[in-house]
Amino acid sequence: MEETISLQELFGVIKKRLIMIISITVLATVIAGVISYLFLTPIYQSSTQLLVNQKETKDSSIYQNNQVQTNVQLINTYNVIIKSQAILDEVIKQLNLDYSVAELTNKITVASETNSQVFTVSVQDKDPEQAQAITNTIANVFQEQIKKIMSVNNVTVLAKAELGDNPSPIKPNKKLNVAIGFAVGLMLSVGIAFLLEFLDNTVKTEKQLEELLELPILGVISEVSQGNVEPKLKKFKLRKGA
Repeated sequence: MEETISLQELFGVIKKRLIMIISITVLATVIAGVISYLFLTPIYQSSTQLLVNQKETKDSSIYQNNQVQTNVQLINTYNVIIKSQAILDEVIKQLNLDYSVAELTNKITVASETNSQVFTVSVQDKDPEQAQAITNTIANVFQEQIKKIMSVNNVTVLAKAELGDNPSPIKPNKKLNVAIGFAVGLMLSVGIAFLLEFLDNTVKTEKQLEELLELPILGVISEVSQGNVEPKLKKFKLRKGA
């Protein structure tokens, strides 16, 4: 026999397990909040902007008539060079960092807009002051080293990394994590509620008994306990056939 469940029955299951649903949801939200606020290390980001000039030099034929396209290609090359060992080794040396080149590379992000001569170098670190120092040092070292690497002098630091009075971490996003914990807890608790209802094979209503045995209910006999006029237990009387 094909079983169907109505919207009223769905809400009935939720209402029946409401305390469990609320408890699991609150627990998941609290756990997400505790982990986000107490255990996850805040990560700060510092950024600087570098400008690639359009000026052509006598010692280089890298610029062509189509300057916009040339600059875009040049910036793509600079994006690779700025994260190379030639640049980062010098940065580590100047700042006396306890990072390898690979570890420092993972902290650096280089981004540029389409058809733009400006690209942005961002560094993430758990120490906001160190993030700022690394960012500015990378810009200065790159500006000096690119003259030797590509024999051009066309990079200008457009905006240095600045450290505000009260820097805010970019991650973790504590409010978002709490919201995710709430959503996960709610979905998990509702899923458990319906799973428990599905696994519960006890008969509690006349309708369930009628559907289970495929027999019509002729009447209901109420058992009344002594001193109580309210029915205590329902007994069902069934008859085979119509």
